[in-house]
Amino acid sequence: MALAAKTHLAQRILEMEESATIKMAQMARDLAAEGHEVISLSLGEPDFDTPDHIKEAAKKALDDGYTKYTPVPGLVELRKAIQTKFKRDNGLEFDLSQIVVSNGAKQSIANICMSLLDEGDEVAILAPYWVSYSEIVKVAGGVPVLVSAGIEQDYKVTADQVREALTERTRILLFSSPCNPTGSVYTKPELQAIADVIAERDDIYIVSDEIYEYINFTDEHVSIGSFENVKDRTVTVNGFSKGFAMTGWRLGYIGAPQWIASACAKIQGQFTSGATAFGQMAGAHALTSDMTPTQEMKAAFLKRRDMMIEELSKISGMKVNKPQGAFYIFPDISAYFGKKAGDFAINTADDFCEYLLKEAHVAVVTGSAFGAPECFRISYAASEAELREAVKRIAAAVERLG
Repeated sequence: MALAAKTHLAQRILEMEESATIKMAQMARDLAAEGHEVISLSLGEPDFDTPDHIKEAAKKALDDGYTKYTPVPGLVELRKAIQTKFKRDNGLEFDLSQIVVSNGAKQSIANICMSLLDEGDEVAILAPYWVSYSEIVKVAGGVPVLVSAGIEQDYKVTADQVREALTERTRILLFSSPCNPTGSVYTKPELQAIADVIAERDDIYIVSDEIYEYINFTDEHVSIGSFENVKDRTVTVNGFSKGFAMTGWRLGYIGAPQWIASACAKIQGQFTSGATAFGQMAGAHALTSDMTPTQEMKAAFLKRRDMMIEELSKISGMKVNKPQGAFYIFPDISAYFGKKAGDFAINTADDFCEYLLKEAHVAVVTGSAFGAPECFRISYAASEAELREAVKRIAAAVERLG
């Protein structure tokens, strides 16, 4: 008689949270499969195709034989393009050996955390934060410490808050600007103040996620690594998915102090090795060629942002600020907690998002996944017609709460 197989999942997997953005997107697909007309505003993915000139560069690379394994830290052609981009756009100077290309910026962040964290080390995460930060930190043995700011601060943490959060176990300060999920952009004075706090210590490293750099509605994008007092302790993370609509290409990169870059390449060499060859050649072309499609995409997002703010602000009880980058709105919906529609009670942001999906057939993501349990995230990477219809449905659903 055969014995039933037992499952012995590792504790790290049992403790890991599922990605809320991916989970909500799947729930929306399941509901749509039942025949409902669902508007999904859950994923952080531009609704634009990769520009033709970038796709043509990939096709040419295939024809030229870029079909083999690549060096773990990336092809020289791409690392040279990244080197040029860092200096041109960010005022950052790196040797090629300080640049590591990965299979998406998410892998870049995982490489960094596994390189720097020992068991129990703390990572100060500026919140609201991208959903995967805390789980990556925990898998690497670290302890996420959230440093939070609400809508009244435009979701931006102050330098004083950072100082108060640091302990002797703090090893990394991790944040994104422009920010996912809030769209907030830290100004140069704000970043300098935070850099000054970190510079007081010689054992803390900054990880600056700048993947939304090209979707920035302010006058300038500032890289915290450009400040003299922290440039040797900052890892700048970026990638191609947002600014070039290359989400499916899985291509990210870092510029880092030499010893961190070497450690990241060592880890990557044992997990995935190098990113796809022809994709890297397309990435090199993207960074060094016509940026018009990126600029047009940013202009379209800005127009949608303004429309969404105008329409959402008409909904009673919904607090909306004015994000300066990315393609998200992050309303505060705490005014609805304690309200009901029939038998459906709204006590949390999770409840609110479930209510919108089931009653309005609009998929959004709960703010609790981003460290902000009083909020929810709307991605406006969708057509204007879809966005207007989604807001109309949301408004009608909120009207039924009492």
